[in-house]
Amino acid sequence: MNIDKKTKILLAITLLVGLLLGTLLFGGSSEEKDENKTDASSKTETWTCSMHPQIRQPEPGDCPICGMDLIPLEAGDEDIDPDAISMSESAMIIAGISTYKVGNTDGVKEISLNGKVEVNERTVYSQSSHIPGRIEKIQVTFVGEYVKKGQVVAYVYSPELASTQQELIEAYTVKDIQPELFESVKMKLKNWKVSDATINSIISSGKTQDRFPVYADVSGYIIKKNVELGDYLQKGQTLYDVADLSNVWVLFEIYESDMSWVKKGDKINYTVASFPGETFSGTIAFIDPVINPLTRIAKARVEVANSGLKFKPEMFTTGTLKTQISTNKSTLSVPKSAVMWTGKRSIVYVKNETDKGITFKLREVTLGPLLGNDYIIEKGLEIGEEIVANGTFNVDAAAQLAGKPSMMNLEGGKVNTGHNHGGSPMPMNDDKKVVLKEDKTAISAEAKKSLQPLYKDYFQFKDALTKDDFNSAKKALLEFEKSFNKINMSVFKGDAHKVWMNYQTELKKQTLHASHIKNIKELRMSFEPISNVMIAMTKAFNPLNETTYVQFCPMANNNKGANWLSKENKVVNPYFGASMIKCGEVKETINNK
Repeated sequence: MNIDKKTKILLAITLLVGLLLGTLLFGGSSEEKDENKTDASSKTETWTCSMHPQIRQPEPGDCPICGMDLIPLEAGDEDIDPDAISMSESAMIIAGISTYKVGNTDGVKEISLNGKVEVNERTVYSQSSHIPGRIEKIQVTFVGEYVKKGQVVAYVYSPELASTQQELIEAYTVKDIQPELFESVKMKLKNWKVSDATINSIISSGKTQDRFPVYADVSGYIIKKNVELGDYLQKGQTLYDVADLSNVWVLFEIYESDMSWVKKGDKINYTVASFPGETFSGTIAFIDPVINPLTRIAKARVEVANSGLKFKPEMFTTGTLKTQISTNKSTLSVPKSAVMWTGKRSIVYVKNETDKGITFKLREVTLGPLLGNDYIIEKGLEIGEEIVANGTFNVDAAAQLAGKPSMMNLEGGKVNTGHNHGGSPMPMNDDKKVVLKEDKTAISAEAKKSLQPLYKDYFQFKDALTKDDFNSAKKALLEFEKSFNKINMSVFKGDAHKVWMNYQTELKKQTLHASHIKNIKELRMSFEPISNVMIAMTKAFNPLNETTYVQFCPMANNNKGANWLSKENKVVNPYFGASMIKCGEVKETINNK
């Protein structure tokens, strides 16, 4: 076949174009391939720990905290703060999370005070009898009765007075000879509040009187009655207490924590339950200098003019007092719900929004005083920063589960990962309860001693729940948490160390938010898993020197049943308290002797 020159040139060009396209699409130098390969691999050469995600190393190895093998960090994750918890907007909605931008506050603290209308103690008078004897007739019959000064309130028969009257009559017959005797007898009768008119009547008639009246010394309302008809009186004995109610006191209770905010002269607005819709105001005239040792409160007094007797003693009042914080610097405040605190440490979660998404990071803050529903922030936040206002607990729980720094674990690391310092992983059943080891495990005397405060607080927790005493139960749980945190894990050696780490992990989870529990139902929910740990620990470590009993209520825990540990054989139910105090049975006896 003859191919002309033009065709040959066209074929050559076509071949050259094909080679060029092939090179561009599928080729490239080996150096370029190696460079691209190096760039791709460099993106994954950051290694972290699954337990402690804050660890970042450029090469594989062991975690410097727990010793676990490091794992490669996924591409793109290196740009996210390792201490922050990321959350999508939909997850925030489901968790009920809302945020708040930090700003200045006016620094006004509003204090709510409860109080009562009381009798003005300055107007209280004790009406006494100046005549010894028996009450023959009583004119004051009930508390609340009004008496007028000079009114006869009782008649008294007195043998001593009858004898003195006879002496008066006889002394009168010899008054010219013995005037001193006559005057002495008259003075004796006057000391018993016998009037001159009555004395003259006795002299003129020559007869003694059987009954003598007792007159009211002051006007007022009877607030306490001390005697009844037929009672025998000593000279000076109180018949009744009377008070002038034209001026009364309103006494407000000030808790110890609010004492520094309330001063004499402060204005207070208050309402009275008996007069809905009305608001009254007054000035604090006096504050108790001593706090009541039982109630831990002092009382602030407001004096009120009570025309028409509108205010009656024992009426309940509710007052509001506003006071200004004195400070020379800007005052930042955040909602009370935004702050989580345990003892000395207070934290908030700060929101950060980037093109990578939304993250929340724990930050420790220094709290000032509580102003109503807001805390003053002295240190830790700046104006304009955005923090979690509602749903803080949900964010903290997510951080805890993700191994991020959280309220109870500032270093980060997951609570329930199966890691227990070289021991076998802690198996979990379907309802996520830890399967606790109960096999006998020897521990040292020092380890047993370290567990004693924990048991003491646990039994106090249990006893308070049986009495439906929320305050005592919560206090015992907080003490339990403190005792647990004080235990030094180094006193548990060998196998005991692994077992204790299992118990420690579960107890830490159950006491994580103990300080924020608000009702006894939540306390009982915490008590059930804590009891399981205490029972398992008692069987394994044998730490007590007395017999204990495992007791069981089939109706607790939503009819799933629940155990508890008791020092007594008698069943006293902590899950239901007084409503079903005897519900349950002894399932097992643990002889620790």
